[in-house]
Amino acid sequence: MTIREQMEERELEYLSPYATLSKNSKGRKIKEEECDIRPVFQRDRDRIVHCKAFRRLKQKTQVFLLPKGDHYRTRLTHTLEVSQNARTIAKALRLNEDLAEAIALGHDLGHTPFGHAGERALNELSPDGFHHYEQSLRVVDILEKDGKGLDLTEEVRDGILKHTNMIADTKEGYVVRFADVIAYINHDIDDSVRAGIMTEEDIPKNITKVLGGSKSERITTLVTSLIKGGAESLHMDNEVSDAYTALHRFMFDFVYTNPKCKSEEVKAKDMIAKLYDYYVHHIEKLPAFYMNLAYQFGIDRAICDYISGMTDGFAIETFKNLFIPLGWTKY
Repeated sequence: MTIREQMEERELEYLSPYATLSKNSKGRKIKEEECDIRPVFQRDRDRIVHCKAFRRLKQKTQVFLLPKGDHYRTRLTHTLEVSQNARTIAKALRLNEDLAEAIALGHDLGHTPFGHAGERALNELSPDGFHHYEQSLRVVDILEKDGKGLDLTEEVRDGILKHTNMIADTKEGYVVRFADVIAYINHDIDDSVRAGIMTEEDIPKNITKVLGGSKSERITTLVTSLIKGGAESLHMDNEVSDAYTALHRFMFDFVYTNPKCKSEEVKAKDMIAKLYDYYVHHIEKLPAFYMNLAYQFGIDRAICDYISGMTDGFAIETFKNLFIPLGWTKY
């Protein structure tokens, strides 16, 4: 037996009846020889970690645009925290950790520069709309590897697409959906405290009484409640779920719509709108790869592909080059 086959046999012995077995994967769009060492979901995880879109996440906004400080979350560190939450939950429930991790690592690959402000801008501009979870699937299916895509398994693709507001076909995909919200609500509090937007004491007492008064306590409460709910139902108990909902509502009012931390978003949206309009009228200025995409999928989709793939810094630099006049240089 190969190492991969030995691992697949161990899955049969150890994993829950609700887990997705590697050997039972629905497979890839393009069939290929199995690896002698890695099961299919582990291969998917590795493909995601090594792709360009994953590396670009380190320079994309999570909540605070271009923060001055080394410890604010980026889209990459958010992704790593989601991955860790997903592995913890999957392991405790004896679900497939490799599948959960692969979905978690790929779930935000299609996110725009400037966080959800960028996403909203493209959604308003594009006739077909724009949603980061759909774009994440497009990244792994089409855009990576110079148009070849990563050819991921159907289970990982499904989890990436459905991590925001749909029910995934696997328990592992559903775990990632919980892992995502547990991660972002807590690290957004942490970053907001660091930014001076709020303090831990601002969180209503009826919430902290249930969830705890620190990031670690809140994450432990939320994860533990989900694990206690079991792999079959994957739900938190009512008290914890209600407290989380209240916490999210508090963060929406106190941080996510706070003028202090969102004042620059108008500029970011205007910047993306100008970039989008420029390429609509100057399609020939797109890089050759995206020109080819325009012929295949239409101008709008190619422009959304290009802009959404930009890091914050690259978007700003592109805007400067296109719209900000350079000072005179003597030749």
